[in-house]
Amino acid sequence: MNRGIRTIIVLVVALVLAGLASYGVYRSVQSIPVREVEVAQVRAVVAAKAVPAGEMLTADHIKVVPWPAATPLAGGFARGEDVIGRGLIAGVVENEPITEAKLAQRGAGAGLPPTIPAGMRAVSVKVDEVVGVAGFVVPGAHVDVLATVTQQQDTMTRTFVPNVQVLASGTRYDQEQAKDGKPIPTTVVTVAVTPQDAERIALAASAGRVVLALRNPLDTQPLETQGARLSNLLGSASPPPVEKTVKGRKVMVAQSPPPPPAPPAYKVETIKAAKRTEEVVK
Repeated sequence: MNRGIRTIIVLVVALVLAGLASYGVYRSVQSIPVREVEVAQVRAVVAAKAVPAGEMLTADHIKVVPWPAATPLAGGFARGEDVIGRGLIAGVVENEPITEAKLAQRGAGAGLPPTIPAGMRAVSVKVDEVVGVAGFVVPGAHVDVLATVTQQQDTMTRTFVPNVQVLASGTRYDQEQAKDGKPIPTTVVTVAVTPQDAERIALAASAGRVVLALRNPLDTQPLETQGARLSNLLGSASPPPVEKTVKGRKVMVAQSPPPPPAPPAYKVETIKAAKRTEEVVK
């Protein structure tokens, strides 16, 4: 018997033995009885379907499911009657737990009012396609409020209420369409501001024009500007061109701008004993 045949026989025997061993292990594992470990569970109220902010929760919006007791929900509910009849201040998706942080106080109602943070006020600003940044000022966006006012023959624009949250765009106060990045054409945008800023926005709207500047919601840096004045927008005006005769032809020649004013002169007074002298310093 040559070496090649012996090698084949050894491989076949090894494969047969390995198969028999694997089958024996499989049968041994199959014969082990199944052990069921009981996990402690509690009840939790979750959303039965996607519900937008501002909706009043009903029995059709929720369901009660088992929840592991080892990972309790902070602010969660175990009974459906504890959440039915309360308004949502933040939208939820299907199977998302309903917690106290997502609900308005009982009796606060539904719609936009429960979504207004405590201590804040909702102020509506009249907009168009320009003021409303072409419809991209949607619920959940953050904007700066600019005012343009004319006073004493001069017009000034300044950001006077920075980084405010948009509560509603028109009659929409949910962020479902905003998440898709779609613009919402509207003529009114409602923002959440402090009572003091609400007064300032109302005054600016009556005395001039209010414009909204869309900003990145992650940009929370404080903003402080000096404003822009119409008198300083284009700088100093150049002198008008004058007519001159060049090689027998009359042409208009631009004049050089006037030189800047000379810096003021300062006087230095020196007193030595009874002698007083003055020196002009430029």
